[in-house]
Amino acid sequence: MATTSDISKGAYMRVDNDLLLILDYDHITPGKGNAIYSVKCRNVKTGKQSEIRFRSGEKIDFVRVELHELQYLFEEGDTLVCMNQESYEQQAVQKHFFGDAIKYLQESMILKVFIDDNGDIINAELPKHVEVTVTYTETGAGKSLKTAEIANGAKILVPLFIEQGEKIRVNTETGEYMERVK
Repeated sequence: MATTSDISKGAYMRVDNDLLLILDYDHITPGKGNAIYSVKCRNVKTGKQSEIRFRSGEKIDFVRVELHELQYLFEEGDTLVCMNQESYEQQAVQKHFFGDAIKYLQESMILKVFIDDNGDIINAELPKHVEVTVTYTETGAGKSLKTAEIANGAKILVPLFIEQGEKIRVNTETGEYMERVK
């Protein structure tokens, strides 16, 4: 079993039968006493964030998680039907894993899906950046940014020089304009 010295960002651990994703951690050494690890984590099932403290050297139950790249095929209710690129098997991925970034989902997009040691999907992500086409822009007189609508109906802020019909790159995590695609 692993100890607190093995803690790292992005690792998964099981605490009180809850699967947690480690978001950040601090190693605190007080003047007296043992060192403490303060771990910020998110419950994979509920999405609730919390902070847990461990004494230095305490044993932790880490969970092995495999990353699979699945190709998005179509939407079916609250799930996305995706195809495994290696075995060609279809798997259903819950939409709630993607949060607000789901509005940037595009046909045939490759998604990152995290599967635990029980074979359950525990998390999924879109690519960090996507290329989208601007379908409508406002006139931006006197402002530094203007509102633009992209192909799927989502609205983002773009610089004044972006026009209708242009392709732009958008950060899926923040929803912010990054650059014009040439």
